[in-house]
Amino acid sequence: MKNYLNFETDIKNLENELERLKDPFNEEGLSEVDTKKISTIQHEIDEKLKTIYSNLDPWQTTMVARHEDRPKSKFFIDNLFDDFISLSGDRYYGEDKSVIAGFAKFQQKSVLVIGQEKGDNLENRIQRNFGMMRPEGYRKTIRLMTLANKFKIPIISFIDTPGAYPGVGAEERGQAEAIAKSIECCMNLTVPTLAIIIGEGGSGGAIALASANKVIMLENSIYSVISPEGCASILWRDPKKTLEAAEAMKLSAKDLFNLKIIDEIIDEPTGGAHRDKNKILENVKTSISKNLDLFNEMSKDEILSQRKNKFLKIGREEGFINNPGEISDLKNTINKFTFNREFFKNNKIKILAILTLTFFLFYLML
Repeated sequence: MKNYLNFETDIKNLENELERLKDPFNEEGLSEVDTKKISTIQHEIDEKLKTIYSNLDPWQTTMVARHEDRPKSKFFIDNLFDDFISLSGDRYYGEDKSVIAGFAKFQQKSVLVIGQEKGDNLENRIQRNFGMMRPEGYRKTIRLMTLANKFKIPIISFIDTPGAYPGVGAEERGQAEAIAKSIECCMNLTVPTLAIIIGEGGSGGAIALASANKVIMLENSIYSVISPEGCASILWRDPKKTLEAAEAMKLSAKDLFNLKIIDEIIDEPTGGAHRDKNKILENVKTSISKNLDLFNEMSKDEILSQRKNKFLKIGREEGFINNPGEISDLKNTINKFTFNREFFKNNKIKILAILTLTFFLFYLML
């Protein structure tokens, strides 16, 4: 049974009619299949899909990104990689089933694959905590990323989470520290890293694995610091203002690409990735292959520098730095506004005398 979003009512009605016409044993009894009418309705469905999906607002894009039939990380792992070996546990606390991780082969080359998994039915979703990782999940990925870095194995992450799990137990086990350590680990890797946002990229739960050389988004996925509902509740005290929040947050792939926060958008089939899973598989495969090839001739220092500069340049196009492309490190540079410690050390008595006299004169004026 297909699932439809609230703005797909016309499509639902047309597809129901199409199914009825394709079935010669319908409620009216045995009848001939009207191929001409079937062709007309199919054309009408295609046109409706093109019209609707070419004009999605940010909130509608959010609903598509959350669509329950949308392909999940496990689907991509099962169909894009060979010889996948799942590895479990963080060696501190336990196993987090909201993240699948392990080594595999992609086009005969070894890779580490990490996928945030929401699950495809209610029982599975509860088991996988709806894709919300706990501290042990991040610590597991840190362990495996460190191992991949040691053996010079590229890392591919599939991001699909509403955010990190905010429960009491997770906070007690150091959720914030685990996310921070995961970001630090990602930024210090000397192997190529690709992060592909396939659905929701929510808050620190996403950025913990998306601090990569290339951040790629599916066309109808989202990437934001908070959910539209959460943003609306904070800013307007009204969770119903999700459209206003989604528009303000610039969470769609197109907006983020224009802001140069992400590097690439992978096209989806008309109507969303769930309507043609074979096509989206092919598009993702092409993107991974192309991006991994970019790093074949780069040294580990160049890979590290490329990732670091990528994040340092975000938001600086219209800022105070004249050449954001030449940013190379995080060290502070001395400028005319920098406090000169050496000057203070050599002229300490003079400066204190001037300050004392200034305060004394100010006192006399009062």
